[in-house]
Amino acid sequence: MTTSATRTRRIRRTAIIIGGIAAAGIVALPGVANADTYVAQRLSPGGSQCASQYAGYQARTEGTASNAGAKFRVYKDGAQIAASANPTTSGFTAEFRTSWGNFPGPGYYTICADNKQATNTFVTLRVRTDAEI
Repeated sequence: MTTSATRTRRIRRTAIIIGGIAAAGIVALPGVANADTYVAQRLSPGGSQCASQYAGYQARTEGTASNAGAKFRVYKDGAQIAASANPTTSGFTAEFRTSWGNFPGPGYYTICADNKQATNTFVTLRVRTDAEI
Protein backbone atom coordinates (compact mmCIF):
# COMPACT_ATOMS: atom_id res chain seq x y z
CA MET A 1 0.00 0.00 0.00
CA THR A 2 1.41 3.35 -1.00
CA THR A 3 1.16 6.48 0.95
CA SER A 4 -0.21 9.72 -0.34
CA ALA A 5 3.29 11.28 -0.38
CA THR A 6 4.70 8.42 -2.48
CA ARG A 7 1.83 8.68 -4.95
CA THR A 8 2.35 12.46 -5.23
CA ARG A 9 6.05 11.95 -5.94
CA ARG A 10 5.28 9.42 -8.68
CA ILE A 11 2.78 11.79 -10.28
CA ARG A 12 5.28 14.64 -10.17
CA ARG A 13 8.06 12.46 -11.56
CA THR A 14 5.81 11.25 -14.38
CA ALA A 15 4.73 14.82 -15.16
CA ILE A 16 8.35 15.97 -15.29
CA ILE A 17 9.31 13.11 -17.60
CA ILE A 18 6.35 13.74 -19.92
CA GLY A 19 7.07 17.48 -19.90
CA GLY A 20 10.71 16.86 -20.72
CA ILE A 21 9.84 14.53 -23.58
CA ALA A 22 7.33 17.06 -24.95
CA ALA A 23 9.89 19.88 -24.72
CA ALA A 24 12.52 17.77 -26.47
CA GLY A 25 10.02 16.93 -29.20
CA ILE A 26 9.19 20.58 -29.77
CA VAL A 27 12.86 21.52 -29.97
CA ALA A 28 13.56 18.64 -32.35
CA LEU A 29 10.79 19.62 -34.78
CA PRO A 30 12.09 21.33 -37.88
CA GLY A 31 11.41 25.02 -38.22
CA VAL A 32 10.32 26.81 -41.33
CA ALA A 33 12.37 25.33 -44.15
CA ASN A 34 12.33 28.51 -46.19
CA ALA A 35 13.98 31.65 -44.95
CA ASP A 36 14.96 34.21 -47.53
CA THR A 37 18.64 34.98 -47.89
CA TYR A 38 19.61 38.63 -47.45
CA VAL A 39 23.02 40.31 -47.75
CA ALA A 40 23.87 44.00 -47.33
CA GLN A 41 27.47 45.11 -47.79
CA ARG A 42 29.64 47.98 -48.99
CA LEU A 43 31.73 47.00 -52.01
CA SER A 44 35.00 48.66 -52.89
CA PRO A 45 35.91 49.09 -56.57
CA GLY A 46 36.32 45.66 -58.16
CA GLY A 47 34.57 43.93 -55.25
CA SER A 48 31.72 41.45 -55.50
CA GLN A 49 29.19 39.81 -53.21
CA CYS A 50 26.66 36.99 -53.68
CA ALA A 51 23.58 35.54 -51.97
CA SER A 52 22.28 32.03 -52.66
CA GLN A 53 19.36 29.78 -51.74
CA TYR A 54 17.78 26.52 -52.90
CA ALA A 55 14.50 26.68 -54.88
CA GLY A 56 12.18 23.78 -55.61
CA TYR A 57 9.62 25.45 -57.87
CA GLN A 58 10.12 29.23 -57.96
CA ALA A 59 12.75 31.86 -57.19
CA ARG A 60 12.97 35.65 -57.04
CA THR A 61 16.27 37.51 -56.87
CA GLU A 62 16.60 41.20 -56.04
CA GLY A 63 19.54 43.58 -55.89
CA THR A 64 20.10 47.28 -55.23
CA ALA A 65 23.22 49.41 -55.39
CA SER A 66 24.03 52.97 -54.31
CA ASN A 67 26.27 55.57 -55.97
CA ALA A 68 27.17 54.59 -59.54
CA GLY A 69 25.47 51.19 -59.29
CA ALA A 70 26.70 47.65 -59.91
CA LYS A 71 26.49 44.80 -62.40
CA PHE A 72 24.05 42.08 -61.27
CA ARG A 73 24.14 38.47 -62.41
CA VAL A 74 21.87 35.53 -61.54
CA TYR A 75 23.10 31.94 -61.58
CA LYS A 76 21.35 28.59 -61.25
CA ASP A 77 23.76 25.94 -59.98
CA GLY A 78 26.69 28.00 -61.29
CA ALA A 79 25.36 28.71 -64.80
CA GLN A 80 24.39 32.32 -65.55
CA ILE A 81 20.68 32.66 -66.40
CA ALA A 82 20.12 36.44 -66.14
CA ALA A 83 22.07 39.69 -65.84
CA SER A 84 21.56 43.43 -65.68
CA ALA A 85 22.04 45.23 -68.98
CA ASN A 86 24.91 47.44 -67.81
CA PRO A 87 27.38 47.88 -64.91
CA THR A 88 25.63 51.00 -63.56
CA THR A 89 22.34 49.40 -62.49
CA SER A 90 20.87 50.71 -59.24
CA GLY A 91 18.10 48.09 -58.98
CA PHE A 92 17.62 44.64 -60.50
CA THR A 93 15.04 41.85 -60.17
CA ALA A 94 14.75 38.47 -61.86
CA GLU A 95 11.89 36.11 -61.14
CA PHE A 96 11.48 32.50 -62.22
CA ARG A 97 8.20 30.64 -61.66
CA THR A 98 6.85 27.28 -62.69
CA SER A 99 3.43 28.87 -63.22
CA TRP A 100 4.95 31.36 -65.69
CA GLY A 101 6.86 28.66 -67.54
CA ASN A 102 10.26 30.30 -67.02
CA PHE A 103 11.53 28.27 -64.02
CA PRO A 104 14.72 26.45 -65.14
CA GLY A 105 14.27 23.74 -62.50
CA PRO A 106 15.13 22.97 -58.88
CA GLY A 107 18.56 24.03 -57.69
CA TYR A 108 20.56 26.77 -56.02
CA TYR A 109 19.79 30.29 -57.24
CA THR A 110 22.46 32.92 -56.67
CA ILE A 111 22.50 36.66 -57.29
CA CYS A 112 25.85 38.44 -57.42
CA ALA A 113 26.71 42.14 -57.52
CA ASP A 114 30.00 43.29 -59.05
CA ASN A 115 31.24 46.83 -58.43
CA LYS A 116 32.79 47.86 -61.74
CA GLN A 117 32.97 51.54 -60.73
CA ALA A 118 35.81 53.67 -59.35
CA THR A 119 33.90 54.43 -56.12
CA ASN A 120 32.49 52.37 -53.27
CA THR A 121 28.89 51.21 -53.54
CA PHE A 122 26.51 49.74 -50.97
CA VAL A 123 24.63 46.69 -52.27
CA THR A 124 21.71 44.69 -50.97
CA LEU A 125 20.99 41.23 -52.32
CA ARG A 126 17.99 39.02 -51.59
CA VAL A 127 16.92 35.57 -52.76
CA ARG A 128 13.39 34.37 -52.04
CA THR A 129 12.18 30.94 -53.04
CA ASP A 130 9.11 28.72 -53.08
CA ALA A 131 6.62 29.66 -50.32
CA GLU A 132 8.41 32.96 -49.56
CA ILE A 133 7.15 34.52 -52.79
